[in-house]
This record gives sequence, structure tokens and C-alpha cells, in this order.
Amino acid sequence: MRPTGRLHLGHLVGALKNWADLQQKYECFYFVADWHALTSEYANTGPIVGYALDNVADWIAAGVDPERSTIFVQSLVPEHAELYLLLSMVVPVPWLERVPTYKEQQEQLSEKDLSTIGFLGYPLLQTADVALYDGRFVPVGEDQVPHLELSREAVRRFHQFYGEVLVEPQPLLTPVPRLPGLDNRKMSKSYGNTIDLTDNEETVTKKVRQMYTDPNRVRADIPGTVEGNPVFMYHDAFNPDVAEVEDLKARYRAGKVGDVEVKTKLARALNAYLEPLRERRREVMANPARLREIAVEGSRQARVVAQATMERVRDAVKLRY
Repeated sequence: MRPTGRLHLGHLVGALKNWADLQQKYECFYFVADWHALTSEYANTGPIVGYALDNVADWIAAGVDPERSTIFVQSLVPEHAELYLLLSMVVPVPWLERVPTYKEQQEQLSEKDLSTIGFLGYPLLQTADVALYDGRFVPVGEDQVPHLELSREAVRRFHQFYGEVLVEPQPLLTPVPRLPGLDNRKMSKSYGNTIDLTDNEETVTKKVRQMYTDPNRVRADIPGTVEGNPVFMYHDAFNPDVAEVEDLKARYRAGKVGDVEVKTKLARALNAYLEPLRERRREVMANPARLREIAVEGSRQARVVAQATMERVRDAVKLRY
């Protein structure tokens, strides 16, 4: 994950829960992509380290175990940059220009100058991120498969010149629940429409009260629409009381319940869901030295693997003096 801000519920349901589950079956590497953060935040680097450690605390709170998975920081493993450089020598520029998010991000982040080599080349850095660890599977949603396909093409291109020295990664398709933001737009910290994992009980309750519902329902006695209604999408995701949720849906459709009750019960369910994460997070943050130690020691372990890969790569490229 790129450390460009605090993590929110979208990160939890879209990635972190899956990350924790994958530890049961695989040897997992999870890293703070701080060099990737520079592709858009190169003019404002001050907060990156703070966000990086804050994000790692959230990972651990969500169940990522540093004793079972390797948690590390990208910039503490310089071999990422070396392999990225070697890949850039053989991959054609048009391959990078056709990446779906290249022009899309430039349009969405028009206030930033993204006409940099770093931004253009970020898919190759992603390729290096995976290839350094002989990554056989990369957990992605269907919308991310095109990005991984570029990595596969880049590895194949490298093999054409230097032989099969890297592992070609395969997508590990994972269901990614899509939570809308509080205003029914895409959930994004840039829109200010998130519930952050660090939000306390009072803040969560306040944000839930502001949530978008059915815009055509101006009074509680008017039948409302449940499908596509963010409040009920959140109930389905976080309220374990299925009977309560079904009752609210039925009464909402019939015009027999107001938004206040629906949102009050959602806030209660959300806070109950988040409280164990908050508690684990408090424990982690109570010892910042240990948090840094996890990141640094994980990076040392990751670098051992990365260095072994680069030994093979240098031999293949015949850059051995």
C-alpha cells in the first residue's frame, strides 16, 4: 500500500481482511510502497514516514502477523530500484502508456504534474516489487488484472534477452467488496468521504449521520430504495445481526422507519466491529519503537531474499565483475 494517508474501511474490506486470510495458505510479503507514493507526492514527502508506520499499525490491528508474514518498507530494500532499472532497459515506452490508469490518474489528479518518468514507469517498479520475491501469486481484484498482465509481459520480455531468471506472476483473483464513500462517490481520502480505521466512536457516529441515503425519500413515511443505498451496503458489510438488517430493509421499503434509526443502528454495529481493531491498534501504537523494529527487521529479511534474486539477475545480464 502507498503511504499517502490514513487507511479507511475501503482498505479493510478490499485488502486487509484478505491479507490476513492469505497467511493461512501462503508465505506472504506485505510492504509499504513509499517509492510508489513519490510518483504523486514527490513535492510533499514530509508525511510519508509517519503514514507508513501508521499504516503498518493498522495492518497488524487487522490481523497481519509479523511473525507469519514479512512486513517491510520498499525504500529499505534498494534492490527494488536496481531491478526496476534493468527492466526499464528492455520494456518499450508504449507498453507503459497504455496502462489503464496512466491517463486516468493524470486526469483525476490534474492539480499535480504527473508527466514524470517515475509516474510513467510505476508499473515496472510494481513488476520489480513482485519479481524480487519470486512472487507466484499476486492477490488482485478483476479490475487490477491488466496491471499484472503488464508485469507478466515485462518478465517475458526480460526472459527473451537474458533467459528465464524471474518468476512470471499469476493473478490470485480475490473478491473485492466495493464500499461507496459517505457521499455515494468512490471512497477516497481526497473526497473527504471516508470512515478511517483510526476514527473514534464519536467520529464514526457523526460521519454515519451524514451518510447519503435515498435522495427521493424526503420523509420517513415514504417508501425508500434499499438497493444501492450506501447505508444498507454498510449494514450488509458490518452488521452481523442479519435479522435486524432484514427488518430495517423491510420497514424502509414500506416507509415505516426513518433514516435516524437506520443510521443509529449502523453506527452501533460499525463501532462494535471496529472496537477490537482499535484495541489492537492502541497496543501496537503504545510501543512505537517496536513498530519501527517490525518494519526495519522485516525489511532486513526481505532484503536477503531480494539480494539472492539480484545475484541471479546480474549473472543472467552478465554484469559480473
